[in-house]
Amino acid sequence: MQDINDKILSGRRLTKEDALRLFETDDIFTLGKLASHAAKKKNGNKAYFIRNIHINPTNICVNRCKFCAFSRSKGEEGSYELSIEEIIQKLHRFTHSPIHPFTEVHITGGLHPDWPFEYYLEMLSSIKKHFPKLQIKAFTATEIEYMSRISGKSVFDTLTALRKHGLDTMPGGGAEIFDVGVRNQLCPEKLSSEGWLNVMETAHKAGIKTNATMLYGHVETYAQRVDHLMRLRELQDRTGGFQAFIPLAYHPKNTELGVRVQGSGFSKRQKTNPQSLIPNPCHNTSGIDDLKTIAVSRLVLDNFAHIKAYWIMLGEKLSQLALLFGADDIDGTIIEEKITHSAGALSGNAMTAEQLKNLIKKAGKIPVERDSFYREIK
Repeated sequence: MQDINDKILSGRRLTKEDALRLFETDDIFTLGKLASHAAKKKNGNKAYFIRNIHINPTNICVNRCKFCAFSRSKGEEGSYELSIEEIIQKLHRFTHSPIHPFTEVHITGGLHPDWPFEYYLEMLSSIKKHFPKLQIKAFTATEIEYMSRISGKSVFDTLTALRKHGLDTMPGGGAEIFDVGVRNQLCPEKLSSEGWLNVMETAHKAGIKTNATMLYGHVETYAQRVDHLMRLRELQDRTGGFQAFIPLAYHPKNTELGVRVQGSGFSKRQKTNPQSLIPNPCHNTSGIDDLKTIAVSRLVLDNFAHIKAYWIMLGEKLSQLALLFGADDIDGTIIEEKITHSAGALSGNAMTAEQLKNLIKKAGKIPVERDSFYREIK
């Protein structure tokens, strides 16, 4: 670790080999110390949160990814779809709650087989009409590419139209793991890794800031995680359009992948590639792995301003601890989360701003309320 330690303290960039060694190390305390040093260089002792609401307009999806417990086919039991009026009513109900005022609405959902592109445009403009101060973070790269296909527009023109109707920023979902072999196991019908990166690069060129994610803890190796991080770092070098990186811990409950692989120890593919094996694929990730992934992400993604510990997936206490392992953001109030809880998340569905502040303070950090663009709200 000494040469890596020297690199980090002198501000030199880590290589793929360095990143792999960090994933493989058992020295979790040194790793956390280095990641904390890097985080403080970026943001001092601040830890960010936001007053936000999650809206999932539908769980009906033409894709049925093997790791997803949220999606349904049309007509399947448990499927639903919200009209624009129902979305507005839901937002009105939320904004009259004690946690008011909200800053951001986060919108993602399934790829509905029948909704035209105009539905999404009207959704955005209606939200802006009723809630002009509410910032809209909406639509993963997969959703954007789907809208491009159903509208007959280019990705750039699709994004331009969405922005004109009220889109402010984009989440980073749908990245999963970029490795083709892993992606073919998880979601062969989904937008490819090259397609995801292209949509994000196009969004940045269109002036739309985005986040980036990595779904880890299923059938990938550490080397494939490193490859994922490096490809994000390369795109950020070109565009500077990513605001935050969010490692997403895989939850196997109620998923086809979890049922198919759980209990197998190592996947067949991993047995043929013993380097950087991840034990117990398709079980819930361990706290050590979660903290290690946060820390390595902070150290490798030196051109990302923020690393988020998403408390919905990690749980409240582990997210708090992640603030000492390189994270500087724990997301927000959220209110109604469906996707991760469909896969067995044990965290709550919401936290108040006061609870978030208290969690951050007890980690020894300074709580900072932000908007969708990481501008501080005094």
